[in-house]
Amino acid sequence: MSDEFANIRPYTDAELPGVIQRLLDDPVLVAAAANLLWPSYFANRWLTRRILQWMLRWRCRNLRSVADLQHLLSDYINALVERSSDGLSCSGLDDLPNDRPYLFVSNHRDIVLDSSLLNYLLYHQGHDTARMAVGDNLLEHPLVADFMRLNKSFIVNRSAASTRAQYRALLEVSRYVRASLQEGVSVWIAQRQGRSKDGFDRTEPAVLKMLMLAYRGDHREVAAFLEEVALIPVAVSYETDPCAVHKASELAARAETGAYEKAEQEDVNSIIDGLMGAKGQVHFHFGQPTTLSDLSEATAECMASHLDSQIVAGLKLFPTHYWAAAQLGISTDQPPVAPGDFSQQSNSTEDLNSSSSVQRLQRTLANCPADAVPYVLQQYANPIVNKQELGLL
Repeated sequence: MSDEFANIRPYTDAELPGVIQRLLDDPVLVAAAANLLWPSYFANRWLTRRILQWMLRWRCRNLRSVADLQHLLSDYINALVERSSDGLSCSGLDDLPNDRPYLFVSNHRDIVLDSSLLNYLLYHQGHDTARMAVGDNLLEHPLVADFMRLNKSFIVNRSAASTRAQYRALLEVSRYVRASLQEGVSVWIAQRQGRSKDGFDRTEPAVLKMLMLAYRGDHREVAAFLEEVALIPVAVSYETDPCAVHKASELAARAETGAYEKAEQEDVNSIIDGLMGAKGQVHFHFGQPTTLSDLSEATAECMASHLDSQIVAGLKLFPTHYWAAAQLGISTDQPPVAPGDFSQQSNSTEDLNSSSSVQRLQRTLANCPADAVPYVLQQYANPIVNKQELGLL
């Protein structure tokens, strides 16, 4: 691939040493790594961070490529999964041959973790890792920009001023995605712009229209796109969301004032909270490639509807979802469908209250601002509502 995409592409192997040096000099990154590896009372000491900085420099001394870095990061992701979750599982990935590239479209709950865990699963099941789409709004902090682009992220420019500039920026992304797939590299993109803050997962047709811009010269645009691209719906399910209160507070503010202004470093803090916070069980479900026969009409809207049905069908429902639904008076007729022993139990109030994840959610709500509580409950209940509305529950 030529360097025509230099402004949006991930960093290359040749750029890796300089970027690594910048990252290791950043005290925010060192502090985050310290809190990932050690208890906070120890991690927050100055000497601890200096020692860790030296250790990281030592571990990175032989990195020569982005592939080397991802191999190193897999150890840290494994530590993160063990420390902050009750287990990571996946289904459907075994059915996808690892000799071709895929365009993964998933629901979006966490800024960094969704795509990071997807790549972790791909890596450990013999697939090449994917390039990941990230909005330019997240790259205002140099640390985040460096880390994301070093870790195979490319930029979706959403802040262009004029309509013409916006079109050029989106066309460039579409062409980059197509070039990546033709190069044999998989791509991940979220089904919508920004995280789902209310837990209600729906695909924005505009995302698909953007992806198809590079195919616009073909009068069979949708057919040409699906013939060339293995479009895979992916469902990401978290038993508990470390950022639930942050998301709910934003929704509460918008409901009250009609607007919300992010605090300085809010995205960085959300990234750290999402990585470090308790997640309970986490599950990824990989669907099958979308074909033209799956659609009632060859339109982006019908493609979005198909992806919705596949993603929502693949969501795992955990005790937290059923408990929140019960608090909101939402009727559920089926027992929880989730990995682990709870899938064999009823969703009675007694059983739900005995769940450690529900107890964790109850503690979260006890310390949550009162105006945000209903929005936290909606986040957890809406996966059930979503399945009901699509006739999947």
